[in-house]
Amino acid sequence: MRGYTVWVRNGKPLPRVWLISDARNDDILEDALASLPRGSGFLYRHYHLGDPARRDRFAALRRVARRSGHLSILADSALTAREWGADGIYGSPRSLYPRRAGLLHLATAHDLTEIGLANRLRADAVLLSPVFPTRSHPGDAVLGPVRFRMLAARSQAPVIALGGMDENRAEALDWPRWAAIDGLS
Repeated sequence: MRGYTVWVRNGKPLPRVWLISDARNDDILEDALASLPRGSGFLYRHYHLGDPARRDRFAALRRVARRSGHLSILADSALTAREWGADGIYGSPRSLYPRRAGLLHLATAHDLTEIGLANRLRADAVLLSPVFPTRSHPGDAVLGPVRFRMLAARSQAPVIALGGMDENRAEALDWPRWAAIDGLS
């Protein structure tokens, strides 16, 4: 299991629990952020908003996240992440290249090819999905626990389980890092 501690910045470890934003959970994000364990991660997507509404919403949620010591990661470019004051970026491995100093780089992966690319591009963490069925992609194939573990073992970076995750599934999976939209909202 990839349970080792990864230090990301200012002596803070890579969070074990990650809340992901979505149009579905927008109305309750402030409460959800406040209820997360201190030092969790917040991954801001909000693709449904255009600028400047997306930037304003990020700024408001980043303030809430920082009060609880959470990292705030932006699904956007490194340039935008720096402008908006994010702690890092999230996206496909190719979108994270070239690496930018001072930002955490979280890569998405769904198969061995994407894990390999995340390894080559030195992602700081990999969100591997979907582990279980999810409302985000109803009816899509899932990795399941066995395939998830086989793929996660190939990652050189810590793996964050995503897809149908909640606290009970994370415990049953016996995986140290996990992320959710609905499972934490």
